[in-house]
Amino acid sequence: MQIEIKIDTNCKETKVIVVTEKITDDVNALIRKIADETPQILTGFQGDLLEILDQQDIFHIYSSKGKVIAVTGRGEYLLRLRLYELEERLDKTSFVRISNSEIINLKKVKKFDLSYTGTICVSLTNGTVTYVSRRYVSKIKQVLGI
Repeated sequence: MQIEIKIDTNCKETKVIVVTEKITDDVNALIRKIADETPQILTGFQGDLLEILDQQDIFHIYSSKGKVIAVTGRGEYLLRLRLYELEERLDKTSFVRISNSEIINLKKVKKFDLSYTGTICVSLTNGTVTYVSRRYVSKIKQVLGI
């Protein structure tokens, strides 16, 4: 990918032009990223402390008993967003929904075990084992290119 920047003192508003042979998933991802104005900052509570969470540190996010929890290397954080809101904020190239109650960071996956009939077992690098629900198996296979 080539990136070219032109400085024009007469320009009143920034303009981005994408020149491509054809529309690909990479081009669509680039357009979404450029057009996305949703804040990408995530904050989580650990007791009375509010911390800014780095998306790269998150292993997975799950909901349990009406609460949404992000698991990082530094512990678990209570989030005040719903999973569907987090899907919009999280990097779509790294995070994928695997069930109605869980989102995983693909960059923190150690392995996928496809030997289970109708589902996929996911092992994360922190030792957590979780499962893709049957409803999301085809989506995960598509993301993984299998």
